[in-house]
Amino acid sequence: MKKDHRIFWLHSGVVLRQLSRAPENKKETSRKVDTRMEYLKLLGIVIIIVGFALKLDSILIIVAAALVTAIAGGLGPVELLETLGSNFLANRSMAIFIIIMLVTGTLERNGLREAAAALIGKFRGATSGLVIGIYGVMRAIFAAFNVGFGGVAGFVRPVIMPMVEGAVTARGKKLQEEHLEELKGMAAGMENVTWFFGQVLFVGGSGAILVQNTLAGLGYEVELGSLAAVEIPVCVIATTLTIIFYYLKDKRMLKKYD
Repeated sequence: MKKDHRIFWLHSGVVLRQLSRAPENKKETSRKVDTRMEYLKLLGIVIIIVGFALKLDSILIIVAAALVTAIAGGLGPVELLETLGSNFLANRSMAIFIIIMLVTGTLERNGLREAAAALIGKFRGATSGLVIGIYGVMRAIFAAFNVGFGGVAGFVRPVIMPMVEGAVTARGKKLQEEHLEELKGMAAGMENVTWFFGQVLFVGGSGAILVQNTLAGLGYEVELGSLAAVEIPVCVIATTLTIIFYYLKDKRMLKKYD
């Protein structure tokens, strides 16, 4: 009888031990499944790498990667659209930048550079330094209203640079490589200087708020309107000095053609 009791309790202990291990096994299995699902979500990256390596259609690659990632992540059509919409709104500045780049690339392919060069070629007295200077004045004014043109890649390269090059070729001269590289730096420098000093003139802009918060941390409380008023002469002086410097530099380089 005692032996039977021992066998009963021993058997019961084995069963209880097995039952206690069952949830752990289920958890381990569930954990393995979750890990595999996490790996499946990376298929979108694989599709992008393989698609671009094979030089397939870019839009098709991105759409396919998004759909596969959504399916692997358990997102339905509604959730996918909501995710795309929320991310677009959260990163709309980057999305706008991408759209500008696509539009600029399309226009450049269809003769934007040639049209810009032909336009400046009609003004015989125009020089590269003068074109960059005029752009600097225009850029500073628009920067004061926080209006951007797409920066160096979106506007300076496809629009301003052809005009700058056209100002040299319109004189019947072949643009030298050294001169061209200097003009690229001058055009980009004008964009940076005018945007840097001009954007602070816009009350409520990121640049003005940054300066205001920095001064506040140092113990100086400044109103945005007062900050913009103080910045006006700074922007005018910086833009004027940059225009004069680039104009004289371009004029000195033009003498090498004689």
